[in-house]
Amino acid sequence: MWSFLLAFIPRAIVQGIPLLYGCTGEIITEKSGNLNLGIPGVMYVGAISGVIGSFVYENRAATLNPFLAIAIPMFCCLLGSLLMGLLYCFLTVTLRANQNVTGLAMTTFGVGFGNFFGGSLIKLVDSDVPSIALSATSSYFSKSLPFAGKLGWFGKLFLSYGFLAYLGVAIALAASYFLNRTRKGLHLRAVGENPNTADAAGINVSKYKYAATCVGCMIAGLGGLYYVMDYACGVWSNNAFGDRGWLAIALVIFTIWRPNIAVLASFLFGGLYILYLYIPTGMEHMEYQELYKMIPYVVTLVVLVVTSMRSKRENQPPASLGLPYFREER
Repeated sequence: MWSFLLAFIPRAIVQGIPLLYGCTGEIITEKSGNLNLGIPGVMYVGAISGVIGSFVYENRAATLNPFLAIAIPMFCCLLGSLLMGLLYCFLTVTLRANQNVTGLAMTTFGVGFGNFFGGSLIKLVDSDVPSIALSATSSYFSKSLPFAGKLGWFGKLFLSYGFLAYLGVAIALAASYFLNRTRKGLHLRAVGENPNTADAAGINVSKYKYAATCVGCMIAGLGGLYYVMDYACGVWSNNAFGDRGWLAIALVIFTIWRPNIAVLASFLFGGLYILYLYIPTGMEHMEYQELYKMIPYVVTLVVLVVTSMRSKRENQPPASLGLPYFREER
């Protein structure tokens, strides 16, 4: 049993880190009242932007500088994700377009954007397989602490991950502190709950919506970069993300809009996501394997029903979530 847990828990954590980034980014976005269903597309754009930066640097530099090998992909990832956030805000905040339709369109656009440039890079390297490997850059992202292997099970469970894994946890905890312990966080929550009242109190509603959405997209984009550079060991393949972006959005409901809970919840979902790999194999077990794949979504539905039935206001989504704000109607 212990050997099973030592093998299962690290894999669950690695699977959960992209979900943690996406969930944290979407929580910050939704706290402003914006419902961004484009998170899967944002994560895709963040990943391919980092891949492009890494690809250009690897092919131009004779020897890789460790700092630049990390900084360039991260900068490109954050820039691509930021542009997606600005596009979403321009359409939904400035032009007051429907948030649901805009988010779905951005997901379609982001996946198409990633597949187009990913396919172009694959053709440039003339690969025998439909993928591109950035192993040199990836080695810096996936490098764990040097003394992790000397600490036995403790090192394997807690210290054997790349720096983006720890950064994701730190960002989630910092986001929780910001939302619940700072004046700016209070203003952001006020904008999401009642933008009319917040505007009357002198809070710039558009400014907070833009800032929260753009920061949320940048955080979510890092989840895409982590998936490619750490989890996939620098290998980009079109349509390899699966439904992780949608799971990150579902995780927001599961965590009842609390980033600190998202840390453990993302690891739980990561474990549920790969649970089917650990059930007995064989033709007689195939139908059960498909059922195991449904567990994360069933759990989300159960949580949605339970939170909807409970009367506690702190367990509910922001009151103005998904609704456009018209200052003239104040």
